[in-house]
Amino acid sequence: MNIELSEDVVVGKRYTVVIPKSIRKKLKIEEGERVSIKVRGNEIVMEPLTKDPYATLARLIGEPYDERRDERKAEELMKKLAGG
Repeated sequence: MNIELSEDVVVGKRYTVVIPKSIRKKLKIEEGERVSIKVRGNEIVMEPLTKDPYATLARLIGEPYDERRDERKAEELMKKLAGG
C-alpha cells in the first residue's frame, strides 16, 4: 500500500482524533460525513463512506459496478435459483 500523505495526530479527550486539514482536503471529507474505521493487523484504517451507492458497492466487491455485467449475473443467479 502506497502512502501518499501522512500526518501525526494526538488522541484527545474521549479518544477523539481530528482528521488533519491536508487529508480532509485531499479526500474531500466534510463535517458530518461518515467514515468507516477498521483494524488491519496493527493498523487503524479510516475510509470515507461515499454517498454514491455504486461506489460503495464497488468498494465492497472490489471492482467497479458495471450495469450490463452485473445485471446479467443477477439474471443468471435468479434463473439458477428458480430451477431454470
